[in-house]
Amino acid sequence: MEFESTFDTAAPLLGMVHLPPLPGAPNAPDDGREAMRAAVDRAASDARALDSGGVDGIVIENFGDAPFYPDEVPPHVVAGVTRAATAVAAETDLPLGVNVLRNDAEAALSVAAAVGADFVRVNVHTGARVTDQGIVQGRAHETLRLRDRLGVDVGVFADTDVKHSAPLTPAGYTAESFADTAERGLADAVIASGPGTGEAVDTDALGSVVAERERHGLDTPVLVGSGVTPETVADLLDVADGAIVGTALKRGGETTAPVDADRVADLVDAADAVR
Repeated sequence: MEFESTFDTAAPLLGMVHLPPLPGAPNAPDDGREAMRAAVDRAASDARALDSGGVDGIVIENFGDAPFYPDEVPPHVVAGVTRAATAVAAETDLPLGVNVLRNDAEAALSVAAAVGADFVRVNVHTGARVTDQGIVQGRAHETLRLRDRLGVDVGVFADTDVKHSAPLTPAGYTAESFADTAERGLADAVIASGPGTGEAVDTDALGSVVAERERHGLDTPVLVGSGVTPETVADLLDVADGAIVGTALKRGGETTAPVDADRVADLVDAADAVR
């Protein structure tokens, strides 16, 4: 995919649609049809709020399904995410991304192909990380071959030093892994996040990721993946090429709350100062 032409801006802001628990998840309503209706309604409503607030793209993920499957999710999860993503696509023409937690890139890519989405987010694309699901390993070799078999132009946005995880490699390897993710894993964009959902990325760590990209002579975009606020977005976009934002766009700054279009507009206005 062509990054800038996909988002029609050099520094896109991508808003999150955090799905409530899908049928079969521990915290979902006992009535599976009720759970699916609630997820679809929330997804559509959040998509409208994000669009009206002025974001440049949307990412949908099964955030409410904790505790997450470490890699392959069962078919009912794929079906649920597909239905919700279809609802989002019906509400907006914004570029759409899919993330199937914790790390089912095959499912995300399949959903993206089915609904005409533009990219997927893959938490562990190359290497391995220690997570609350255990050791999660990247499967870049499978993901990219599946994309070729499906014949779809779907970008792979891959995390480096992904949140809610720790490295298996020696300290100081994080920045070097950018080359593995982008050059050997062929990711279309790389995401740098803070330690957890809604937590700010360390600016030195972000700078080291961008410096490593330059050292390797790469032009792969770097996105900030967590903790972006109206107060920080301008400074972060001075370094990074875009941002994925969730918590700061929700009512009351609560990750699981609905999207607040006014908070979206505030973030976009702050970002436009440097875009």
